[in-house]
Amino acid sequence: MTTPLIEFRDVCKRFGDNVVLDGVNLSIYKGEITAVIGKSGTGKSVLLKHIIGLMTPDSGEILYLGTPLNELSKRKRILFKRELSYMFQDNALFDFMNVFENIALPLNETRKLSKTVVREKVHQRMEQLGLKGVDRRYPTELSGGMRKRVALARALVTDPQVVLFDEPTTGLDPVRKNAVHDMIVRYQEQFGFTAVVVSHDIPEIFNIAQRVAMLDQRKITFEGNREETLNSKDRTLTAFIQGLE
Repeated sequence: MTTPLIEFRDVCKRFGDNVVLDGVNLSIYKGEITAVIGKSGTGKSVLLKHIIGLMTPDSGEILYLGTPLNELSKRKRILFKRELSYMFQDNALFDFMNVFENIALPLNETRKLSKTVVREKVHQRMEQLGLKGVDRRYPTELSGGMRKRVALARALVTDPQVVLFDEPTTGLDPVRKNAVHDMIVRYQEQFGFTAVVVSHDIPEIFNIAQRVAMLDQRKITFEGNREETLNSKDRTLTAFIQGLE
């Protein structure tokens, strides 16, 4: 069987007396879009932050290509983090920076590149995402859809292997939600990255995800491909899907 790109094994996380993750097991495979669904407040964003390294498990382990992250050498751990990118729920663009500066930020913070190379990389992503000519505009001057594309350009400018999307369609109307989903699929196919998408968009998310995992009661209670998800007899999963539909 194929080794998962990223794997959670019995991961637990608590904040004081509040247990958020309690023995989470999850496999994320290279080149796929994995959707993590579940009710609000179940710890989906916390799960993502464990992948990016913003949080560490209280117990259990997270593996990269079969090796626990805490057993990777310092160099390999740095390389692993460089392969990850995170698109925040609210885009997290800086209003005091223009579009070019926002997109260039990860390159300037994590790469030792010349200004010429940075400019070339930023403009390449801007052109690919339909943002040509808005370098000097500020986030407050853009539509919601364009801000999403700027956030995605920033997430992709470092050529990541894995992109994490934390509820990327929050606050958008149905038309813009579909546009964001189409954007994720189109660029995932174009750039070949692995995607993990936290979402409440049922049933739309099933149109873009190859795998679905449900987080409920602090555990992954279901994990399967699109067909297995839609045909599942799991009561919690079917109740959740039917309730949101």
